Amino acid sequence: MEVTEPVARRILVTGGTGLVGKAIEKVVADGEGRPDEEWIFVSSRDADLTSATETKALFEQHKPTHVIHLAAMVGGLFKNIRYNLDFWRRNIHINDNVLHSAYETGVQKVVSCLSTCIFPDKTTYPIDETMGLLRAARLPLHCCHPHQRLWTTRQLQHRGWPRLARAHPQENGSALTVWGTGKPRRQFIYSLDLARLFLWVLREYDEVEPIILSVGEEDEVSIREAAEAIVEAMDFRGELLFDTTKADGQFKKTASNAKLRRYLPSFQFTPFRQAVKETCAWFSTNYANARK
Repeated sequence: MEVTEPVARRILVTGGTGLVGKAIEKVVADGEGRPDEEWIFVSSRDADLTSATETKALFEQHKPTHVIHLAAMVGGLFKNIRYNLDFWRRNIHINDNVLHSAYETGVQKVVSCLSTCIFPDKTTYPIDETMGLLRAARLPLHCCHPHQRLWTTRQLQHRGWPRLARAHPQENGSALTVWGTGKPRRQFIYSLDLARLFLWVLREYDEVEPIILSVGEEDEVSIREAAEAIVEAMDFRGELLFDTTKADGQFKKTASNAKLRRYLPSFQFTPFRQAVKETCAWFSTNYANARK
C-alpha cells in the first residue's frame, strides 16, 4: 500500500498568472517544490479580489495555510499617472480583502510584495528597509502589522523596463524605439531568481519587517544598456532610437540588499546579460501566442 506524505503547507498564490507568479510556478515545477507542499495558483478568472465575498469564497474553497499575495492593478509610469485613482481604489480593496480573508480563515503566513515606488523620490542612496514609504503603495505593509499571525516582505521590482515599440522590430523591419533618454539607472532582477527568493521568504524568513529582494548596487545598469543588451540578444540589426519626448521617470532607485545578504550570503543571481538572453529566447519562441 502506497503511503502518501501529508501536506503540511497549502500555498495559495494570487496573481498566479503574472510574471512573478508564473516564475514561481516554474521553479516549483522544476524541482524546488517540496513533497509536503501543495501549490495553488489563481488569477482574476478564479475570483475578483476587489470583492470581499468572492475573496472569502476563494479562501474557503482552497483553505490555504500560506499565501503569496501578488495580485494587484499594476502598470508603468504613464498608466499610473493616467489612472491613479483606479490604482488607489482597486489595490486598497484587493489588499484589504486578501489580508482579512487570510486572517479570518487562519492562514499562518502571508508574503506580500511592493515595488520601489513606495520610496520617496527625494532621498539618499542606497535605499534600505528603514527608509520612509509612500502613501497607498505602503498599505499592504501597514495592513499586515495588525494581523499578528501574518507576515510581509517586499519585492524590489523595476517597472521601467525599456518601453519598446508596439511592433515586433524583427518582423516588420522598423526601428526599435525606447521611451525616454535611456539615462535612468535601475537594478534588474531575473524573475526566476526572484521566485527562488520568494520560496526562501515563505519557508525561512520570519520577521514581520520588510526585506528588499534585489541584486546588489554594483549591478545597476542604465536603460540604454538594458536596451542594447536586448538588441544584442535578439540579433536586431535595425536602428535603436530613444524618444526623448517621453518622460524618463525617476533617475535612479538604488536599493541595498545588505539585509538579504546577511541571510543569504552565497545566493547566486543570474548575470544580467544571461537573464536578458534567456528572456529574449523565450520571447522569440512564444511571441506568436503571447499576450500583447
